[in-house]
Amino acid sequence: MKELFVRAISGLIYVTLVIAAMFASREWFIGLFFILGIITLYEFLKLVHLKSFLTYILFAAAFYFLSYSIFDFRAVHLLLIITIFVNLFLLKDVLWVNKIPMFGKKKYITVLFYLMSGFVFLTLIPTAQFSYEPMVILGVFIIIWTNDTFAYLVGKNFGRTKLLERISPKKTVEGFLGGIAGALIAAFFIHKYTEIYELWIWLIIAVITSVFGTIGDLVQSKFKRQAGVKDSGKIMPGHGGIYDRLDSVIYASPFIYSFLEIATNVS
Repeated sequence: MKELFVRAISGLIYVTLVIAAMFASREWFIGLFFILGIITLYEFLKLVHLKSFLTYILFAAAFYFLSYSIFDFRAVHLLLIITIFVNLFLLKDVLWVNKIPMFGKKKYITVLFYLMSGFVFLTLIPTAQFSYEPMVILGVFIIIWTNDTFAYLVGKNFGRTKLLERISPKKTVEGFLGGIAGALIAAFFIHKYTEIYELWIWLIIAVITSVFGTIGDLVQSKFKRQAGVKDSGKIMPGHGGIYDRLDSVIYASPFIYSFLEIATNVS
């Protein structure tokens, strides 16, 4: 009971900080996720056995020049293409190789074009229409939280078929489908109470977020299995590290952003 209480309190503090920063201003939002990004980077570097002060400098530069004060949208689009390719290669490694090559030379590529760029595109999502819209990024987080909740409840009560047992024994196909259903329901209500995007856009965001968010969780699970740890950190009692909380959205963010770019331009 005490552990459940601690988990609830730390989760509530985290959610409150995130939502408050989103609606305070674009600067507060970017500032909070810069701090969360630095913590996540620290946790990830420990996970892949890499010590590099340069990565923190690169992360700060990427945040300033590609997220806060964009110096060239062509650079953003180039980063987006590279990030999507790297993420798809990580998916391939999750599905078909015994070990993700995270302890070799490729770990530098992973740090740059999976972790760092994931945070960059996370902070770009609410500006896909060029003006800062906090409800867009809040909607994405609501979809992620709803997906996780439905996946857990459906998987616990009805889960029979393992999704990818060798990486995440508790995940089931039924839970995965339940998560998508919950995300679609959340997307419907987000559209109903906002006037930012049409319903079809929110529904596709829900599917992208659910599918790629689940993949992101599996990628992180494989990283942790290879590193021999249960959690990426201990900063959030009952939850683990910040990377444990943001693994889904880090992986999904470039796919969400690319879809919004296409949908906005087509519309």
